[in-house]
Amino acid sequence: MEPPFRVVGISHKTAPIGVRECVAVSGPRLRALLEALREEADEAVAVSTCNRTELYLVRPQRDPLEIYRDHLGHYTQYAYAHAGVRALRHLFEVAAGLDSLVVGEAQILGQVREGLFAARKAGTTGPISEQAFQTAIAAGKRARAETAIGRGAVSVAYAAVDLARSIFGDLSGLRALVLGAGEMAELVLEHLAHFGIGEVWVLNRTIENAEKLARLYGGRACGMEHVGEALAHADIVIASAAAPHYVVREARVREVLAQRDGPLFLIDIALPRNIDPAVGRLGGAYLYNLDDLEAVVAENRAAREGELPRVRRIVDEEISGWLEWYAGHRAAPRIQRLRAWIERTIRDELENVLGGRGLAGSEALERTIRRMAGKAAHPLIQIAKDPELGPALERLLEG
Repeated sequence: MEPPFRVVGISHKTAPIGVRECVAVSGPRLRALLEALREEADEAVAVSTCNRTELYLVRPQRDPLEIYRDHLGHYTQYAYAHAGVRALRHLFEVAAGLDSLVVGEAQILGQVREGLFAARKAGTTGPISEQAFQTAIAAGKRARAETAIGRGAVSVAYAAVDLARSIFGDLSGLRALVLGAGEMAELVLEHLAHFGIGEVWVLNRTIENAEKLARLYGGRACGMEHVGEALAHADIVIASAAAPHYVVREARVREVLAQRDGPLFLIDIALPRNIDPAVGRLGGAYLYNLDDLEAVVAENRAAREGELPRVRRIVDEEISGWLEWYAGHRAAPRIQRLRAWIERTIRDELENVLGGRGLAGSEALERTIRRMAGKAAHPLIQIAKDPELGPALERLLEG
């Protein structure tokens, strides 16, 4: 029997960035979504990143596509839905980095873990989703430890900096503006520094976080209110701030361009986007977003092509292990009844032999009965787990 595990989602493979940013959830919106999903399924976990927003559901009350539409918007023409082992495989491949825009990226493993933690905090996980996500995370860790899928600089941040290098060739002496101070921004700064970038500005809503990153990379930190001044000094802008609205607007960029001679290159790797798409229509402004990184990451994908079969074997092994756990999970009540039946049978036989003497109140004898029942039940447990033989065994026990 297929496990009652479902996934429904939208990703970079099925939808453009304009759709993906509409369904992205975080913070209060994520908490509200998980709260609503309590009424939709026995268990629920949401995974939302810059390239995907997925719902993992156990025993949903209705069609998962309808659930997705009603809670995240009418974008189901871009959605995919998988059930049972196929849904499980999808989760494991996501955690292993096989389904990422940048194949093998390490950030996705943390994002899958964050999705589990958020659902756990909301009280929407249960035994099936917990075991599925824990095993998926284990598969992702094994993929990175046992193969070269994540070797080298593998991230959206690296792809963004690589795109800047393809535009400018040499980054030394150029001035960069990084919007945001989270993990992605830190990776961007690390790669910019590696390729010899000149001056760096870090802008963030929380100035303390910007100052921390700026100190690490010898840059200047400012609050978001200084975006106009920072734009005027920048050759390259890489945006990765967690903001619910555009941080860089068309009017501000138009003002900056009117006062400078050279072009301005902007790479927006945030979701929702940080830079107004209208900026790309301005003369002298060259705007790229996550979807434009496809050509850059094609080379990355080709370089790791040889590792994919090895990662898929790991995924297969972890799926087999999960299915074995699930068989035991489903059969647990049956196994308990089997042990209880064997204990009763042994006790009845002893009663007959001893004529009712010596059984009552003897803890040592009770321990012996339980130990004997456990040994006797052991060879029958695999039968109890079997989807065809298990029900027949249960009928025998009931008889």
